[in-house]
Amino acid sequence: MEPFSEELLPFAIAGFFIAFVLAFGVGANDVANSFGTSVGSGVLTLRKACLLATVFEVLGAILIGYKVSDTVRKGILDVSLYNNTEKELMLGSLAALGGSAIWNLVATFFKLPISGTHTIVGATVGFSLCARGFDGVNWTTFGKIVGSWFISPVLSGIMSGVIYLLLNHFILKKEKPLEPGLKALPFIYGLTLLVNVFSVVHDGPRMLHFDVIPWWGAVITSLGVGFLTALFVQCIIVPRQRKAIESDLAKAACKQDHEVKFTFESADNSRSPTPPGQELSVIEKGVSPTTYTFNSSATETNGYIPAETKGNLLGNGLNNTCPSSQSLGITHNSSQVPLVNANQVKIVSMDELTDKKEAETDKPEVKRLFSFLQILTATFGSFAHGGNDVSNAIGPLIALWAIYTEGSVAQSSPTPIYILLYGGIGISVGLWVWGRRVIQTIGEDLTKVTASSGFTIEIGSAFTVLLASKAGLPISTTHCKVGSVVFVGWAKSSRQGVDWGLFRNIVIAWVVTVPLTAGISALLMLILQIAFL
Repeated sequence: MEPFSEELLPFAIAGFFIAFVLAFGVGANDVANSFGTSVGSGVLTLRKACLLATVFEVLGAILIGYKVSDTVRKGILDVSLYNNTEKELMLGSLAALGGSAIWNLVATFFKLPISGTHTIVGATVGFSLCARGFDGVNWTTFGKIVGSWFISPVLSGIMSGVIYLLLNHFILKKEKPLEPGLKALPFIYGLTLLVNVFSVVHDGPRMLHFDVIPWWGAVITSLGVGFLTALFVQCIIVPRQRKAIESDLAKAACKQDHEVKFTFESADNSRSPTPPGQELSVIEKGVSPTTYTFNSSATETNGYIPAETKGNLLGNGLNNTCPSSQSLGITHNSSQVPLVNANQVKIVSMDELTDKKEAETDKPEVKRLFSFLQILTATFGSFAHGGNDVSNAIGPLIALWAIYTEGSVAQSSPTPIYILLYGGIGISVGLWVWGRRVIQTIGEDLTKVTASSGFTIEIGSAFTVLLASKAGLPISTTHCKVGSVVFVGWAKSSRQGVDWGLFRNIVIAWVVTVPLTAGISALLMLILQIAFL
């Protein structure tokens, strides 16, 4: 057909509109993966996360998004089968956009983090099966992509899990984690910048002429940036962090001493006159029990004090007064312990309480060290997501636009920068309007995320996605992030640290995504064929 044919113009316009809806859905669902753990750990507010994601999603889309976009629009289908039927391929692209958009919005409504890559690949296969049968699909490329869906969560999870175990052994489990943490800080920052700079410079964006830089030039550049970053962190950041954290710890210790003193004073003046019968009736009314532990020196309360008080005593070197290793779930009036019904007593090991608390929270100095690192790695994760997943939103749109401007299905022109920018903007809008739904699932509901564990989740999944983007393989960022969250949650606090019921629902959503979007796309293609062919 003639380039810029008026007959094809309505389809191109419709493509831009549906692609924006799809980008909105991808942003609401997939971008949550990038900053979900940062919001869940309390390191970033939702507003700040959205601001950072807007900038780096768009940058990633423009700088490294073209490679994966080429795979989505030309690698899955044998476009030569549509020679002289350009209009039919445009209708197929519309069907793919529509089928993918519908499922993205539905899944986001139910707070299920699905793969944008799954949806667009499934939708593309669906319309092709309707239009050309099994001959229309490049099954070799499709098989590689499907294989990556299963490999990516395991690879990302293992990478994040190993990083967490190393940090846990060398830093987090130390009685005084500040010094080993400060020593590791330059290396961690340097390595993070090194890998991400290499991913951008090596065979990078043509618009910045990075594509002419040889591989050894990319290695030298990234090594230089990593070394300078480590040097800057060692000379500037580490001394400032040490001073600030030591000041915070001193203030916290002073406050804790005051709280312990207040606890003893309260115990001396709080003998409850409540009769035993009335106290038991409080329990029967369903008042939530408070955890108590035995302390022989607490004579005013028959030897029982709140478990939190024991923690304060232990923190101040008074653990020799706490011989018992058990705590009891009872009512606030501990003088009535002997009269509590056995069914209302919960025996909890103090070691279990301590381990659970340490798994769910970071020490103050650890949180301070890893907070900015988590933000940094989440930012790179957002950049990687923009480079990898913008193709899910605008891959078929680029095909539509290429057919309209060239009049051919060959699509020989490179991916236009302005369409990548358009997709990045649509993704960002979706995040701002609806992203909080899936952010809650990733950052809070699946497992308890802290600054340190969030950092390992971010860096493991970001590295996996960046490497795949450089290879031109559209893997699922959702699978990478969920895989890392589950592996780290498991490593951090055993099986109980992960909501396996929620994980099961997410996996079910993953499994049905491809056949569901393929079916929707095939149905839309059938309707469009009847209407316009």
